[in-house]
Amino acid sequence: MKRNVTTIIIGAVLVVIFVLLLFTFQVRRTEIAVVTTFGKPVRNIDEPGLYLKWPWPIQHVYKFDNRIQNLDDKFNETLTADSNPLIVTVYVGWRISDAKAFYPKFPGGGVANAERMLEEMVRNAKNAVVGSNTLSSFVNADPSQLKFGEIENDMFNMVQSDLDKNNYGMNLEFLGLKKIELPQSVTQAVFDRMKANRQEIISHLQSQGTAEAMTIRSAADSAAAKTIADATAEAIRIRAEGEAEAAKTLPTFEQNPELANFLFRIDAITKSLNQKSTLIFDERTPPFDLFQELPTNSVPNP
Repeated sequence: MKRNVTTIIIGAVLVVIFVLLLFTFQVRRTEIAVVTTFGKPVRNIDEPGLYLKWPWPIQHVYKFDNRIQNLDDKFNETLTADSNPLIVTVYVGWRISDAKAFYPKFPGGGVANAERMLEEMVRNAKNAVVGSNTLSSFVNADPSQLKFGEIENDMFNMVQSDLDKNNYGMNLEFLGLKKIELPQSVTQAVFDRMKANRQEIISHLQSQGTAEAMTIRSAADSAAAKTIADATAEAIRIRAEGEAEAAKTLPTFEQNPELANFLFRIDAITKSLNQKSTLIFDERTPPFDLFQELPTNSVPNP
């Protein structure tokens, strides 16, 4: 009796498991799914969890990886707007955003077919964007003239626009320039052009420096001329004042030349003693000959 009960329980569990397998399915966190009814997509599932469905052949569940897929464009030659050949490689990151839209577009090959289609879109966008920019936007001695960011944004918008227009159920996450090379035939010409651009910058800076030096030199010359003119005018003024002052005393000195001579010698001695110096002199030498004329009784006895 116990064996029969055990058999019944095991059988019931197996039936439940079989029913769950037939009528339920699980979507993981890294997946999205589409449910088809007789081959037609009817339900899109974007969130992880356990879901119900009708068993096959009524309904079928197709699951796709919704993580970012990486794709590198093939290395091929493209012409710029100024007809220079340029070899460019582009990398992209994409993901399936709408399984219900994605499945009918690529029912057999799935992700492989989607990548081939996306690679063609990227190639077309790359040729169009590179063809609308000159070589100097990619290779330039002046970093401010490079347009990598604008070129990548233009490619990204063009590819995403094609995906949305055709409702492929795919989204671009990022797009960037991976590698840029110049064919051997144009490498030397590019180097020569870069050298010429650098020389032009050097010449421009030298011209600016020369102009600034001339401006500074002119200002300095002008300031020096003004200072000299002011000093000359001040000297003339002082000389005129001195001559006027001398003119006042000249009649007195003309009437008494000995007084003038005496005052000049006194002034010379005063200037010699200005610094509290000790003087050793010959009293016969002017203006120190005045000391010979001092009264003898004015000199203290030792």
